[in-house]
Amino acid sequence: MDSICEGNQHTSVLLVTLSAQGHINPILRLGNRLVSKGLHVTLATTDNALKNIPSDVNSVGKVHLEFFSDGLPINYNHNNANRDYYMDTLSKCGPINLLALIRSHKRKFACIIHTPFIPWVADVAAEVGVPTAMLWIQPCTLYQIYYHYYNRLEQFPTQSNPNMSVKLPGLPVFEAEELPSFVLPSNAFPSFDRVLNIVFHNMHKVKWVLGNSFMELEKDVITSLNDAGRVFWPVGPIVPATLYGKDEDVGFDLFKSDDKSDCLQWLNKQKPSSVVYISFGTLLFLSQKEIESIAIGLKKTKRPFLWVINPSGNHHQEGAELGFLDEIKEQGLIVNWSPQTAVLSHPSVGCFLSHCGWNSLLESLVAGVPIIACPQWTDQPTNAKLVTDVWGVGVKLKKNSEGVFDGDEMERCVEEVMSGTKFRKKAVELRTAARETVADGGSSDKNLQMFVNEIISSCSCNSKQK
Repeated sequence: MDSICEGNQHTSVLLVTLSAQGHINPILRLGNRLVSKGLHVTLATTDNALKNIPSDVNSVGKVHLEFFSDGLPINYNHNNANRDYYMDTLSKCGPINLLALIRSHKRKFACIIHTPFIPWVADVAAEVGVPTAMLWIQPCTLYQIYYHYYNRLEQFPTQSNPNMSVKLPGLPVFEAEELPSFVLPSNAFPSFDRVLNIVFHNMHKVKWVLGNSFMELEKDVITSLNDAGRVFWPVGPIVPATLYGKDEDVGFDLFKSDDKSDCLQWLNKQKPSSVVYISFGTLLFLSQKEIESIAIGLKKTKRPFLWVINPSGNHHQEGAELGFLDEIKEQGLIVNWSPQTAVLSHPSVGCFLSHCGWNSLLESLVAGVPIIACPQWTDQPTNAKLVTDVWGVGVKLKKNSEGVFDGDEMERCVEEVMSGTKFRKKAVELRTAARETVADGGSSDKNLQMFVNEIISSCSCNSKQK
């Protein structure tokens, strides 16, 4: 079956990702940017995403949608799934079902782009004779750390030496607690460790690595990677278009609540830069002790707050927490869901208490909002280090000997960020740099155009897919 490659208007690419919030939206937004540069783009994700979109929807923005089975029933509760079991099942069934989708598809693809935690996509692409690119959806710093760890190029913490520090090219010194959780001997998710091991032992199968970052944010480590011959093209920040002042955005909201609270109307009544915004993403649920400490700290500051507490969390008892939340309910607004992009862009928001997931951090940086870091696992401890020690846009909540922070520490961090101007000034500088890099002629825009040019030049009119 011959590919059609007569100019880039006929050049098609396939995006493949998990149907997880932090994976699907960056690659979907990348897809729409590729469409704007003349490519035809299809996104394939696992069919459990069908539970969150209308049955008659076959595209998002200008990206066409396709679905394949992850090997589990469509009614399987993916939100509460055992992550190791899910990843193992997906790695067995995903390749078979994705291959069938590609072979039956009416379009033939010049390139397949995938996110990191499904490295088997590169093997599927090789089966049909198509080059692959990886969209790295965490900071370039994490790419450097994982590359050295999984290729055993440097020493990392072990069971016998759990507290050792690590120094890598282009990066500051990282203490053990500042490293990503998957490289630590205490890692509780072996399937993710196995997947990342496969990723970084099989990078020779990937022709291009695109990063959801930008040169002005991680210049030293990106330069170090490229100098070492591991070409990394930053094309970010890939964030909602509304953060750049555009009217429309494309993306899935897999966790949107029925909560009808009007966050923006409430924010309109607050003073400029006065509100503490609190959200820990869609996968993390705070313990009762953590919720209580945040509430105590907020009460001490007497500052207005907007706090998103995910109602599906099973790590706390709703009845037990109502007591201390009732004490501060008149001080702020507690909701089940918020339109985060619009919230961060609102002039009333003064800081963002965040788990430091990469998508949330980028959104905060593009909005120019300083950060209070409260990392939990995976890349978040490393991202928090970047926030405080490299970019200087915020502070980190310090935990006590029992591994938790208290109300006084919460108060300290809020006052340190909200009372001065240095963090906001630095955040505004990065906001300007972020917007310039994706604009026409910016460094990320140029990188993306070079990638498109290479796809088009590598697409042969005589190529065949098996």
